[in-house]
Amino acid sequence: DGAVIVSGNKIVAAGCILPLTEKTNLPSRFGLRHRAALGISEKANALAIVVSEETGEISVVRNDHFQNKVSLDELKLALKDD
Repeated sequence: DGAVIVSGNKIVAAGCILPLTEKTNLPSRFGLRHRAALGISEKANALAIVVSEETGEISVVRNDHFQNKVSLDELKLALKDD
């Protein structure tokens, strides 16, 4: 696994390793990709999008705020706001 970094409409890097959050009070269902999304949102001005391998659910992380079960319309809005 690795992250893809997008700037504007271009993929600028792929297979990237992101910093993990140091928070310890996260739900047990959060795996490494969720922890990395939180980590990058804590360290950079970034919108992180997480897709669960198990459920296909989309989550969005911005400014250390995690939003679960994001609909496609909500995702489009988040991307426009970025």
